[in-house]
Amino acid sequence: MAMNREIEAVLREEIRSERVSAFRVGDGVRVHARIREGDKERIQVFAGIVIARKGTGATETFTVRRISFGQGVEKIFPIHSPTIEKIEVERPSVPMRAKLYYMRNRVGKKAMQVKERKIG
Repeated sequence: MAMNREIEAVLREEIRSERVSAFRVGDGVRVHARIREGDKERIQVFAGIVIARKGTGATETFTVRRISFGQGVEKIFPIHSPTIEKIEVERPSVPMRAKLYYMRNRVGKKAMQVKERKIG
């Protein structure tokens, strides 16, 4: 039991609270990730739609999908990773589901349109 408390204390220190509620599944986001190439470091932007969020606490991740040269590309990012500089929400949405895996079967213009719930 004492080991679990120590692990929880370390993980609690790693959490970055400013990012957690900034975006939801279905939102169009731009993820600014720090990339190291040898001794150089640069920021690379990956823009797409958040199709899933998994996990809790320091181990929480999210999956971003985009279409690049006609091919679907997905990247999984840890939310609390120090390599992520910032996450910008380009296009908020209110999806009908918690996970948008149906987006993987879509082609063309439909591949970037999320089925949204009507509000009001």
